[in-house]
Amino acid sequence: MTTLAWILIAGAAGGVLSVLFASIALKARVEWVPVMVSYAIGALLGAAFLEVLPHALELTGDFQKLGMSVLAGIMLFFLLEKLVLWRHCHVETCEAHGTHAPAHDHGRSGLMITIGDTMHNFVDGVIIAAAFLVDIKLGVVTTVAIVAHEIPQEMGDFVILLHSGYSRRKALIFNLVSSLATLIGGVLGYYALAPMQQAMAYILAFAAAGMIYVAVADLIPGLHKRVELAHTGLQIALILAGVLTVWLVGGWAESWFGVSA
Repeated sequence: MTTLAWILIAGAAGGVLSVLFASIALKARVEWVPVMVSYAIGALLGAAFLEVLPHALELTGDFQKLGMSVLAGIMLFFLLEKLVLWRHCHVETCEAHGTHAPAHDHGRSGLMITIGDTMHNFVDGVIIAAAFLVDIKLGVVTTVAIVAHEIPQEMGDFVILLHSGYSRRKALIFNLVSSLATLIGGVLGYYALAPMQQAMAYILAFAAAGMIYVAVADLIPGLHKRVELAHTGLQIALILAGVLTVWLVGGWAESWFGVSA
């Protein structure tokens, strides 16, 4: 199977599955959102530090330039968040899309979050494309990490869309349409990045910066709202579970596809 085919499958499946899993989980228990956030943090950090950055270092060997690329990437995502294009929402209250997302805001909060998440999903698609262009294993691991963090994000989106006056059916449709941006980003990323193999190490560094920024600046602060010892222990366990998942998927992909770590 070609690299583009892998990107198409990962982009389409990742976007659709994350929305469907999120809608099912949200229907069952809203309280699952913090649980999935903790797991997503581990998956993102595990993918960034165990897979993406090591591959980038293998490609260039210049740690200083890679470090500069990661710093530049973090600044870029900081600016995107300032422009309200990147902000995640995992609860019914969200700084970026209105303090409370009221039930009668004529859909304004829902529209804002749909636009922001479409941009975010597009960037996710580009990151997936960059990973698959390096090797299949890295692409699979990166897709798993992105899906893991998309599920709690989509659950939060559902809450805000419902509070903004959308029906459950419309909220599902809006999120599915938004998720297609992952596929579009993957395809465009493939054609844009394929000729840039010499710069792939630094592109991976930017991808890692995005994962680190989302985990550290966006997701982790929300965990500090619960300081009880039991909740803290559960959060740590789930973060480690996310890291372990990435490690196990990486090992499985290496044996399955016969590619080196």
